[in-house]
Amino acid sequence: MNADQSKIRQVVENWALWRDAGDWNRFATTWHPDGWMSATWFQGPAADFIAASERGFENGVRILHFLGGHTSDVAGDRAIAQTKMTISQRAEVDDVLVDVVCTGRFYDFLSRDSGEWTIVRRQPIYEKDRLDIVDPAASLKLDPELLARFPDGYRHLGYVQTKAGFTVKLGLPGLVGPAVDRLYGEGAAWLAGSERPGVPA
Repeated sequence: MNADQSKIRQVVENWALWRDAGDWNRFATTWHPDGWMSATWFQGPAADFIAASERGFENGVRILHFLGGHTSDVAGDRAIAQTKMTISQRAEVDDVLVDVVCTGRFYDFLSRDSGEWTIVRRQPIYEKDRLDIVDPAASLKLDPELLARFPDGYRHLGYVQTKAGFTVKLGLPGLVGPAVDRLYGEGAAWLAGSERPGVPA
């Protein structure tokens, strides 16, 4: 791992640590001024994502992240980083407390400006998820029609977030399929010098 790759990994790790701790000022430094965030519950400019995350945090929303293996491809002042991760959220579903955990990857478009690497676009890849009831004595019956709306990779996460009042975007990248193939193509174009990374509709 060279110096740029080490700095990129630090940006990715700082993103998770500072966001989950509610350290919003430092969290903002991980983003490019024109940064874009795409997630199940939010798609838009990084500044709006920071504000929405802060509001949710103050209202008791806990969406936490854990990071694993990491790799990055660097081309001059641009990079694509992929980082294994889990997204976990605790919430009530029909008055039953549950934990939902989604495993996937952060797929990040980064640029180096004035010597500093920041995230220009973040698109999670959702590989698989699961839902667990916190109290083993409790029981919960899921609505099969609602559950079936969401792709396999974030089916239970989408269910829980919808029940919590979020509007969950469909068609996000999973382990395989057209959405992730398109994302890989956008990443290759970014490294090759495209004007800006593709922003999903």
